[in-house]
Amino acid sequence: MSPLLASETLTPLHRSRFDASMFGGLGFVEKAAAFLCGKGYGTATVAREVRLALRMLGEKPRLAIDIGGNVGEYSAELRRRNPLVEIHIFEPSQTNVQKLQRRFEGDPRTVVVASALADRSGSATLFSDVAGSGMASLTQRRLDHFDITFETTETIQTMRFDDYWTQHLNRRTPDLVKIDIEGHEMDALHGMGQAIEAVRVIQFEFGGCNIDTRTFFQDFWHFFSDRHFALYRIAPFGAQSIDRYRESDEYFSTTNYLAVNRRTITPIDHADVPPG
Repeated sequence: MSPLLASETLTPLHRSRFDASMFGGLGFVEKAAAFLCGKGYGTATVAREVRLALRMLGEKPRLAIDIGGNVGEYSAELRRRNPLVEIHIFEPSQTNVQKLQRRFEGDPRTVVVASALADRSGSATLFSDVAGSGMASLTQRRLDHFDITFETTETIQTMRFDDYWTQHLNRRTPDLVKIDIEGHEMDALHGMGQAIEAVRVIQFEFGGCNIDTRTFFQDFWHFFSDRHFALYRIAPFGAQSIDRYRESDEYFSTTNYLAVNRRTITPIDHADVPPG
């Protein structure tokens, strides 16, 4: 007898329990399917993220930008794979800036910039649960449901990337840009100005932080589509091409994406790009 037929023979009380367990099972299946597509896959995957970004790039990067460097895990993996790449790390938390300076001391090809990247230059308040937190954001996030409060604050500097690009990088081509700034990725993208046209590959994060900043995947889709970038989602078995926007892409668990500049790189059109 099928489960659906079986449910028809149950008493109302037992049927309610059956329905609850069945829908709970469907919820698990739905989450598992989303995970295999890369939705919610974006934690503790730095090595895979770097590997796929470099695979998309197709050659060794000369210049990389790490926006939201935290304590340097991404940049360290990038350095491990590319001893000659020049890396500029942007990190606003003084606690983490000191850690980054110690970690990359003696590395002349890594520059630590004590600033956040945004859509305007000036100052702002950085909110976090503890100093140096990986969850620190320019928005005071509401995480009561996790029993986390954002009561720690720090006044930090902000700048537009296009200013830094012109003044310090002589408008050179950024081969790889990684953006992980807890819900303010779109602000940093807008602050790139004309520099966005020169960037070859961008990796960015999307997840729960975007609930607090009221930004949606649709915003990223249109931003990159309007600028001739192809989008991919980093998944367990590679990178999945995203050919159009779907409301189901509004998935607020940590997910990482790759944006490939069609002007400078021929995108890989098939659905799955193996990790290599």
